[in-house]
Amino acid sequence: MNDEKLPSTRERILAAAAAILAEDGLAARLSVRAVAARAGVSTGSLRHHFPTQRDLRDEVTHRIFDWVARSSRIDDTSRPARDRLVECLGGILAAAGTGPHAREALATAVRTFVTAEQTEQVRESYLAIERDTHNRVESWLASLAEEGALAGNDIPRSARFLSTVVNGLAFERAMPAQDALTERERETLHVAVDAVLRTHA
Repeated sequence: MNDEKLPSTRERILAAAAAILAEDGLAARLSVRAVAARAGVSTGSLRHHFPTQRDLRDEVTHRIFDWVARSSRIDDTSRPARDRLVECLGGILAAAGTGPHAREALATAVRTFVTAEQTEQVRESYLAIERDTHNRVESWLASLAEEGALAGNDIPRSARFLSTVVNGLAFERAMPAQDALTERERETLHVAVDAVLRTHA
């Protein structure tokens, strides 16, 4: 009966990959052999669940964000679409931290992705994070489009715009700022969301 509580092979693989990234940084190489050995599975089993290293990195990046960010309530139709989308974007922003945590997060990002040698591994690691953020925002917009809150013909561009706004706010969090930063952030997110909803009205 205890076997029912054991994590699945897929979950063990993801946990192993996450542990490697936690130890060696987000740009660490997730080699098939290293991840399989850490998870206690065969390389064939790993390939069965994740045929490519990109598949593995994308999924573990997605899981890591799920662990550190607030859950999405985009489907809560009892609340206005505008408020739900602002809250979801705020969840991404919250993962950046505030004050010293935001500064350390930015410094780590610069060391990992900007000043580091621009290898294919570094590039793919960054793109996995970018894809995950963009896909999340797209999924939220698609949900709102299904409700009729916006048209669905230009969701990718709107998602890119909103992601860029959130990235800018995350950068601002690491800078010396006034005490009213949180209120300014919400105001900015409201303006950005209003622009998207108005454009698609």
